[in-house]
Amino acid sequence: MSAFKSDFLNVLQERGFIHQCSDSEGLDALAAKGEATAYVGYDCTAPSLHIGNYLTMMMLHWLQQTGNKPITLMGGGTTMVGDPSGKDETRAIRTVAEIEANKASIRGVFAKVLHYGSGATDALMLDNAEWLTKLNWIEMLRDVGRHFSVNRMLTMDSVRLRLEREHEMSFIEFNYMVCQAYDFVQLSERVGCRLQMGGSDQWGNIIMGVDLGRRMGTPQLYALTTPLLTTASGAKMGKTAQGAVWLNADQFSPYDFWQYWRNVEDADVVRFLKLFTTLPMEEIGRLAKLQGAEINEAKKALADAATTLLHGAHAARQAAETARQTFEEGAIAENLPTVEIPQNELQAGYGVLGAFVKAGLVASNGEARRQIKGGGLRVNDMPVTDERMALTEANLTPEGVIKLSMGKKRHVLLKPA
Repeated sequence: MSAFKSDFLNVLQERGFIHQCSDSEGLDALAAKGEATAYVGYDCTAPSLHIGNYLTMMMLHWLQQTGNKPITLMGGGTTMVGDPSGKDETRAIRTVAEIEANKASIRGVFAKVLHYGSGATDALMLDNAEWLTKLNWIEMLRDVGRHFSVNRMLTMDSVRLRLEREHEMSFIEFNYMVCQAYDFVQLSERVGCRLQMGGSDQWGNIIMGVDLGRRMGTPQLYALTTPLLTTASGAKMGKTAQGAVWLNADQFSPYDFWQYWRNVEDADVVRFLKLFTTLPMEEIGRLAKLQGAEINEAKKALADAATTLLHGAHAARQAAETARQTFEEGAIAENLPTVEIPQNELQAGYGVLGAFVKAGLVASNGEARRQIKGGGLRVNDMPVTDERMALTEANLTPEGVIKLSMGKKRHVLLKPA
C-alpha cells in the first residue's frame, strides 16, 4: 500500500528524495489534486549549476511528471546579496554584469529535465530581480521586516554556525533569508505557488518563507527538502580532484560526467540510480541484485542514463565508447602504450613522479613536478595536485589499469604484472 495519496510524494519517497516536510498530509492532498505548484531557487554565482542543484532539478522533474507545475526561480536579486548557508566567509559580491552572464549561461540546463510552456503543468522560469530590485527600503522594513524575529533568525544554522565559529557575518548576508522568504510570498501571490523545495541546508530559510506567508495572509505554504548529498564513505558528493561536477558541458565534459558516475562507490550505485536517472524502479531493482564484478554493469547503466538525461543519448554513447576503448582496448583515438610494473611495487605504493617517468611521459622527476604545478598531469583523468601522491591498487580502474595522461593527447596505461 502506498504511503501517500499523491503520485508525487510516492515517487519522491520511493526514490529517496524526502528529508523533511513541513506538513506532508496537507502537501499530499494538494499534489493529489494536481495543485502543487512548486519552486526551487537557483542563485547565479557561477556560469554553471552543479550536481547538488541537479538533485533539486530532478525533484521538479518528478513534480511535473506527476501532473503538477514546476517553477525555476533565477536568483538575479538574491545573488546580489549572497546566501550564507554552509559558508564560513562572506561570498564575493558580484557585479550585475557577472550575474547576468551567469544567468544566461545557466538557463539552458533546465530544459534538459523540464518542459517549459504555457500549459497547466508546463514549467515557468522567473527571476526574483523582478521584485527584489524594485523594493523600497522603508516599505520593506514596515511591510515585511516587522514579521521577522531577530531572536529566531540568530538560531538559524546559516547564522548560528557562523557566530559560533566567530566568523564575521555581514549585514547584507543576514538579510538573505528575508529576501528568500519574500520570494516565496511573491510567488504565491503571482502564480499560486504553494511549495518551496531545496537541499536540507535550506530548511531554515524555507520555513521562514512558510511563516512569512502565514503572517502576510497567503494560502498555506509548504516546505520540502532533500537529504544532503554524501557518498557512502561520508564525503560530500559532487567534488572531484578537478573541483565541482558542473552541469554545463563546457565546464565539465560529457565524458568526465560519464566517468564520474562510472566510478562511484559500489554502495552508492542504487541510491544514485534512483536520484539521478529516470530509469523505472523495476529496472533499478534488477540492477540492485547484481553482485561482485557485475556491479560494473550497474555503474555503466547509471553513467549512461545520467549522461543521456543531461547531455543527450549521442554524448552518452560517445563517452561510453571512449571509455571502452581507453580502458578495455587500451586505445583512445590512437593505440595507447601499456607499461607494466611489478604488482608488489604497486601494493607498496608507487610514487607518482616515478610512474610518469617510467611511462615515458616526462623525462625526469623535476619535469613531472613542473607539470603538476601547471596542472598538466592526470591519473585516471583526474589532475594530480600532490607530488607526493603514491599510486596503489586503490587507483586501479575496474578494468585493472591506471591511466596516466600528460595534457589532452598523451596517455599511457600502467598495468600491474
